[in-house]
Amino acid sequence: MTGASSLRIGTRGSPLALAQANEVRDRLADAHTALPADAIEIVVISTTGDRVQDRPLAEIGGKGLFTLEIEEGLSSGDIDLAVHSMKDMPTELPHGLDIPCLLPREDPRDVLISHSAAGLADLPQGAVIGSASLRRRAQLLHRRPDLEMVNFRGNVQTRLRKVEDGEVDATLLALAGLKRLGLAGRGEIALPPEVMLPAVAQGAIGIECRADDDRILALLAPLNDATTATCVAAERGLLAALDGSCRTPIAGHAVLEGEDLHLRALVLRPDGSEALETERRGSAADAGTLGRDAGQELRRRAGPDFFVET
Repeated sequence: MTGASSLRIGTRGSPLALAQANEVRDRLADAHTALPADAIEIVVISTTGDRVQDRPLAEIGGKGLFTLEIEEGLSSGDIDLAVHSMKDMPTELPHGLDIPCLLPREDPRDVLISHSAAGLADLPQGAVIGSASLRRRAQLLHRRPDLEMVNFRGNVQTRLRKVEDGEVDATLLALAGLKRLGLAGRGEIALPPEVMLPAVAQGAIGIECRADDDRILALLAPLNDATTATCVAAERGLLAALDGSCRTPIAGHAVLEGEDLHLRALVLRPDGSEALETERRGSAADAGTLGRDAGQELRRRAGPDFFVET
């Protein structure tokens, strides 16, 4: 490897995305003595999802809002690998690209951010909750139809500031993001999956590269976490079977205990008026199949009118 930059990592420019890219850089440097951190360049790429902040995600294009421009840079050779929050990734990747590596998963739970409530049940009648996530909004309304939901875009710091300024009574965020930004432990209330089922692959960082790039594949191999890869395979199998879009609230969470996998899956109407759930237990070796089977069951039970296409 020669030159000032031996490796180029593509990422979004938010503080969380940069924290994740820096984690990948540091892990690569630790795993390969011939690849020091200062030889790894982090390339910030602006995405449609980052640029458009005044409308809900569902209105501006559906799948791939945070990945398209980054994947174009990967396909063209402008970058060597890309770092993604796996919950943002469509289940179908562009031709020639692959995600061969997932880092160890951070805590996948959602948290409630509120100055007054100690939990969802403590939110006052008609409380205003800010969230851009249809999954979170639908699950909240399913439990608390009295709540008022408002669209809430921006990075983690922006959303925390909006709660601090009193624009809303509360919001929900991913605990993984707070931890990676060093912002956890400030009074957030972690919600168990039984109360708020996480997004598919929430808390998982995936590294994407060109499928035929043997050099990058070899560099990434020591970083891959097999347990995370198995659980994410089940959850993304679920998503693929549901053909999930950002207009249909879908949640899924898999846990691996030894060789036994347990997957919980949920779909809801956007207004929270109806929720369908199922689960699967089986061998870790069948993770993707278990996920797809759960998704197919939910799709059959829901019927064609349940799913809102982009």
